[in-house]
Amino acid sequence: MTAMTADEIRDWADNFVGAIEQGDIDWVGRHYADEIRVWHNAEDAEQDKATNLEVLANLTRCLTDVRYVDRRVEVFDGGYVQQHTLTALAVDGTALSLPAALVVRLGGGLAVRIDEYLDSARAADFYRAFALVDG
Repeated sequence: MTAMTADEIRDWADNFVGAIEQGDIDWVGRHYADEIRVWHNAEDAEQDKATNLEVLANLTRCLTDVRYVDRRVEVFDGGYVQQHTLTALAVDGTALSLPAALVVRLGGGLAVRIDEYLDSARAADFYRAFALVDG
């Protein structure tokens, strides 16, 4: 298996963000390894592929105008680190903003592990936005 080049990794990172912004969770699923684990600092817990895809589907179902802004991507051998601010609108029009960072490990063109670090206090606004839809 040939290692991904830095340009290929950057393209993967751009496509990943673009897919989430467009609500293309199928793209994300096709680019996750079956054994992927996604860890979040806020819950200090790992999610499997199906669980994380469900979370992303809920994100795009409960929020509009989802954007990753102020992205900074640093490539390393086998993956990348991304800092960004996730912005979106809740169904009631509330503007949301969440600073976060991802450490993404890739293998064979697929994500095999993602570690997500976010401001847990500001994440509460996103959870409230989900409750507006799910009541």
